[in-house]
Amino acid sequence: MLMNSEKLSSDYDRPVAYDAEGRPLYAHPPLEQAEIKTQVVHMTRPTDPKKPVISDAVKLKHDQSVRTFPELNLSDGEYIVSAVRRHPIGLFVPLTIGMFLITLSFILLLNYDLVVQALQLTGDIASSSVIILPVILFTILVGIGTYIAYYVYANNKFFLTNESVIQEMQISLSSKHEQTVSLADIEDVSYTRIGIMQQIFNYGSIRLSTEGDETTYRFSYVANPKGHAAILNNAVEAFKNGRPVSD
Repeated sequence: MLMNSEKLSSDYDRPVAYDAEGRPLYAHPPLEQAEIKTQVVHMTRPTDPKKPVISDAVKLKHDQSVRTFPELNLSDGEYIVSAVRRHPIGLFVPLTIGMFLITLSFILLLNYDLVVQALQLTGDIASSSVIILPVILFTILVGIGTYIAYYVYANNKFFLTNESVIQEMQISLSSKHEQTVSLADIEDVSYTRIGIMQQIFNYGSIRLSTEGDETTYRFSYVANPKGHAAILNNAVEAFKNGRPVSD
């Protein structure tokens, strides 16, 4: 039995032919080549990794951004490069309507006697309490509605930092949403200006598209959208190429 085992091992390692250059060809790889040794490598991860070194200039910009925009959640070393706000033309319609209704209410109050005579009101209908109190209440409601429209519009903001893009969306007086997109995830930045009004007053929309899930972000009523889109494109290119994002 031992002789048969030795013979089998010898036949297993013996070449069955040779190539044109005289190199042996085996029906089976030699036993010493067939054995695969597995090596286990243990890797350790530091429990307290070192924080990246932040220069004094970057820290100063970060501290200034935190003081100026305390509502933003900026990481260490992150600072605001540009703050994009909406063009004031978007407030023209709601403010005009609000001011017109308030002015009309005051005219009605100041000329109450003339209104009564013109409408030939008599009796309880002509009483000042019947007319004045509803008009005052209407004026207050219009003023509150106008302020809410202004507050919601003005608090929609768009920030470019040296690491990301932050969009603050004020949905209502008590509802606010914030979304952050890393500069590394932005694939394309573009702008649009549609219509003669946007061309004359130089405002429009900025559009961001991200890689992977192809999510699109839009920010409307941007003053000078072409200039802000160029700044965003330069920031994305600099960040992806490992260069500092300039102000």
